[in-house]
Amino acid sequence: MGAMRAVSLLFLAATWLFGQVQYDLLLRGGRVVDARNGINAVRDVAILDGKVAAVGTRIDPARALKTIDASGLYVTPGLIDIHVHVYTGTGEKASYAGDLSVPPDGFTFRSGVTTVADAGCSGWRNFEDFKDRIIDRSRTRVLAFLNIVGNGMRGGRFENNLADMESKPTAEMALKYKDTVVGVKTAHYTGPEWAPVERAVEAGEIARIPVMVDFGSDRPERTIGDLLAVKLRPGDIYTHAFSGLRHELGDDGRLNPALKAGRARGIFFDLGFGGGSFAWPVAAEAYKEGFSPDSISTDLHTASMNAAMKDMLNIMSAVMAAGAKVEDVIRQATWNPAREIRREDLGNLSVGAPADVAVLRLESGAFGYADMYGGRMKGDKRLVCELTLRAGKVVYDLNAMSREDWQGLPRGYRYQGDPKWDAISPARPRRPAAAPVSK
Repeated sequence: MGAMRAVSLLFLAATWLFGQVQYDLLLRGGRVVDARNGINAVRDVAILDGKVAAVGTRIDPARALKTIDASGLYVTPGLIDIHVHVYTGTGEKASYAGDLSVPPDGFTFRSGVTTVADAGCSGWRNFEDFKDRIIDRSRTRVLAFLNIVGNGMRGGRFENNLADMESKPTAEMALKYKDTVVGVKTAHYTGPEWAPVERAVEAGEIARIPVMVDFGSDRPERTIGDLLAVKLRPGDIYTHAFSGLRHELGDDGRLNPALKAGRARGIFFDLGFGGGSFAWPVAAEAYKEGFSPDSISTDLHTASMNAAMKDMLNIMSAVMAAGAKVEDVIRQATWNPAREIRREDLGNLSVGAPADVAVLRLESGAFGYADMYGGRMKGDKRLVCELTLRAGKVVYDLNAMSREDWQGLPRGYRYQGDPKWDAISPARPRRPAAAPVSK
């Protein structure tokens, strides 16, 4: 038996050496949409050691340990949702650093999302707790915008406290965790002062990261025009772009010229659907005037997850109903947000990139998409996630497309996956036989 095992191991080694098996996983025959590399065509995608190893017109399946047929489906980089609230588990009531947030892994992979950015739930005072509690324990890649409020997004008495909005400690925490903190967030402020925006921008300058603005209450002293023309820098992000709550539409029903002027300055516009930040009159007019969001994001939290928002793919499908093409929404959920948060290692399928992949089905039918007020838009297309890979391994498989029919498996079969490509049910390592007990 020992000799046979040695021969088997030599055969496997020779197979790898001479190129017959070069990849852990091959996605074959899907339509690859990769905005960074200008690909919108049927291609094969090969993966090795958690990285994209090759993208080609035909890659021999004999060279892969596992092949999955993606014919008729879209193969895209893993989706990137840059506006979520996932700092949960603290037990704090009515707080985004608590009960209003949701655990990321329960909402990401089933929608093709592999990376999220928490949008300001924590500030410099509680970020390390957030990192230990959620970021370091999640299979989803969790990045963060650090709130300019030191205590984070814990309700009005914290979020309106100007004394707790400090640029220097915010920037210091961002620099300490520069691989995780991708920006500074200001949100929900109800006062007339510009201080929250100004201090967030100052922190962003020190740490060399962008600022995301949820502009809070509509105040005549703080206009959207001044925000986009004066206060923000090129590369900063205006979220909730289609809410209509801060004069995104003019009195004439046309798009506020400040938005187009802001885009010309280099400001990014993020959808940030949420529970109360997307209205069809704004979105429809924006698309009519050729103004689409730079990035699509959910603003995921307990009040949005079962409401009109639902998930990333529902929003992408909704804006397709408003006139966007499938290639547009894929770009706005992959490469565009990666650029906005300055993580250009993500959101693409370049050779050497992390093998975070979404395999999506585009369905035709009669669908409907609601806005925050309950207004309905009819649609005839819907995106559904069939398969999600995180770091080259299957983490979600809607219709078991990565599995073999049970009737063709050996009698008494057990786990069929391989840990090289399967993170759902890989073969379990066998325990060594117990040593005989001495008598």
